[in-house]
Amino acid sequence: MNKTIISVLVVIMLSGCSGMTTRQKNAATGAAIGGVAGAVLTGGSSLGTVGGAAIGGVIGHGVDSVGKRK
Repeated sequence: MNKTIISVLVVIMLSGCSGMTTRQKNAATGAAIGGVAGAVLTGGSSLGTVGGAAIGGVIGHGVDSVGKRK
């Protein structure tokens, strides 16, 4: 069941990225990766998944800013 949910979320995420800015795409990607990492690190805990997604989204949002400074 988890694989089905993840697959559906990936399809929704990829289809919704067409009108996004680079910063928004980075934030969404960071949130997705962070959510998966949080779930893996906490053994599937909901709090770990949400926390990982939040932290990943913030980091992904900041990646664009770091790249433009160079």
